[in-house]
Amino acid sequence: MILNGSEILIESLLEHNVDTIFGYPGGAVLNIYDVLYKYKDKIHHVLTAHEQGAAHAADGYARSTGKVGVCLATSGPGATNLVTGIATAYMDSIPLIAITGNVPRELLGKDSFQEVDIAGITMPITKHNYIVDNIEKLQHTIIEAFYIAQSGRPGPVLIDIPKDVTMSKCEYKRISPKIVKRKFKYITENSLDKVAKLINTSERPFIYVGGGVISAGASNELEKLSEKIGAPTAASLMGITACSWENKFFTGMIGMHGTKASNILATKSDLIICIGARFSDRVISNRKHIENAKIIHLDVDPAEINKNLKSDEYIIGDIKVILNKLMPLLDDKKNQQWIRKIYELKQINNKTNKEQLEMEGLFNYLNKLTKGECILVTDVGQHQMWTALHYKFKYPRSFITSGGLGTMGFGVGAAIGAQLANKNKRVILITGDGSFGMNCNEMATIASNKLPIKIIVINNNALGMVRQWQTLFYNERYSQTTLNRNTDFVKLAEAFGIKAYRINGREDFEDILKEALYSNESTLIDFCIHENIKVFPMVAPGNSLDDIILYDIKEELYE
Repeated sequence: MILNGSEILIESLLEHNVDTIFGYPGGAVLNIYDVLYKYKDKIHHVLTAHEQGAAHAADGYARSTGKVGVCLATSGPGATNLVTGIATAYMDSIPLIAITGNVPRELLGKDSFQEVDIAGITMPITKHNYIVDNIEKLQHTIIEAFYIAQSGRPGPVLIDIPKDVTMSKCEYKRISPKIVKRKFKYITENSLDKVAKLINTSERPFIYVGGGVISAGASNELEKLSEKIGAPTAASLMGITACSWENKFFTGMIGMHGTKASNILATKSDLIICIGARFSDRVISNRKHIENAKIIHLDVDPAEINKNLKSDEYIIGDIKVILNKLMPLLDDKKNQQWIRKIYELKQINNKTNKEQLEMEGLFNYLNKLTKGECILVTDVGQHQMWTALHYKFKYPRSFITSGGLGTMGFGVGAAIGAQLANKNKRVILITGDGSFGMNCNEMATIASNKLPIKIIVINNNALGMVRQWQTLFYNERYSQTTLNRNTDFVKLAEAFGIKAYRINGREDFEDILKEALYSNESTLIDFCIHENIKVFPMVAPGNSLDDIILYDIKEELYE
C-alpha cells in the first residue's frame, strides 16, 4: 500500500508495539501529528508541558518496563529541549527513541527558521542517530533504530526526519521487527573456567552490581550466585533494585553514600565480582584499600572492561547468560566467619542527628504503608540518597532515578512515564525543592491526564547536597545554595488542580502520608525540614571506602 512518511512512521511504531508517545507539536512535525490524530485509538500521545518533560517521561516509561520509550519533538528548540533527557538515558543505558522533525531537505544547512543540526548535537550522547534523507529509507531506519536501542548495552537512538519526508509517499509493506538476541559470542569455556577458579579459591568474595543486572533481567541468577558462594551483594545507585532488600546477603548501596556494611566489606574482601557496573568515581575513587582484592568484571559492553579498574579476569556478554553458564562451575562456599561478618555489619546502627532520624522515620513509614509494592521515582540530591539508603525495594525496576548524569528536574517527567506504563501501580515521586523547581510545570501534565502520582517535596529551602559539600569542604561558604524563593508549593499544586498538604513536623506526617497514599488523586506533600540536614554515611571525594563520615559532629547546628 502507498503511505506517506508520517503514516509509515506511525505504522512502524505500532509494529514495534509502541502504545504511548510523549511529545510536543510544532511546525516541522505537523504532518506526524495529523496522522497521530487519525491513529488516536491505536497509539496514545501524551502532551507534556515541555519537550524535556517528554524525554524524561519516555525514559521513566522505559526504566519501569524494560520496553523502549518514545518521545517526539519539532525542529530547532523543540529538538534541543530533548538533549538533557537523551543524555540522561545515555548515561544510564536506557532504551529510548527520540524522533525529531526538521526543515525540508532543500532548506537544510541554510540557517532556516527553527533549523538545528540535532544529529550533530546528539552524536556523543546516543548509541546511533539518523537523518532520514529518503522516504524509501524510513521504515528500515525505524526497524534498525529499535534494534540498536535494545541490543547489547541499551541506549537512546535519535531519528531526525525532514518535513518533506513526512509528506512524501512510497510503497509500504509490513516488516517484522528485528529480534533482539542475548549476546554470548565471547562467553567461552576458557573465560568461564578462569572466572570460576578465582571464585572457588577466594575466601571473602564480594559482589558489586549495577544497572546491567536489571537490564539483563538477571536478578534471580544474581541472588542464586550470592547464596551459593556466600558473598555479600552491594549495589551502585543504578543497581539498587537488582537484589531485594529482603535478601540476607544484600548490604545496600556502595560508594560515596553507601552503607557502612557495603563499604567496609568491600575493603575486607579478597575478590570483587563486578556485574553490570562500571566502577564509577562515585563508587570507588581511591583503590588503596581494595588493591589486594582480585577483580572479576562481567559486562555486556567491552568498552567498560579495564576502563576504570584493571580486571584480573573478565567475561563479555549478556549477564543472564554468563551467570547461568557460570553457576554449575562454582563450589558451594560456606565461610562462616565471612558470613558472620556480613550479618554483624548489617546490624550496625550508625549514629545520626535528629534530622537524620526524622528522614529515617519518613522512609520507615513509607516502607510500612507500601511494603515495597510501589514504584519510587526521585530527582537528584539528598532526597535521592535517603531514598536509596532507607527505602526497602523488593522488585527490579521499582526505583527510577538519574544516576550517571544526575539530572535535576528528571523526577516529574519520569514519574509521569512510569505511571502511564504501570496504571495499576502506585507511583511516588520523592523530590527536593531545588529539583522540583526545575520541571514543576509538568504538574499540568499530571493533572490533565488525571494521574494519581504522589509527590513528596523534601523542602529545606536549599540546594541541599551542594550545601552539604560547602559545609564539609568549603568552610561553610554558602554561595548561592540557600534558595529563599518563598514559593508556596501547596498553592502552586492547587493552581494546577492537584491536592496538596504541608508537613512541618514529624507529629503529623503519618496521618497525612496515609491519606495521600491511599487516595486515587494526584497529591503533593510539602515536607519541610531544616536546611542543615545532611546525608550520611559519606565518603569524601578521593578517600577510600572505609574512610567513612558517619554523622555530623557539629551537633550545635541542630539546636
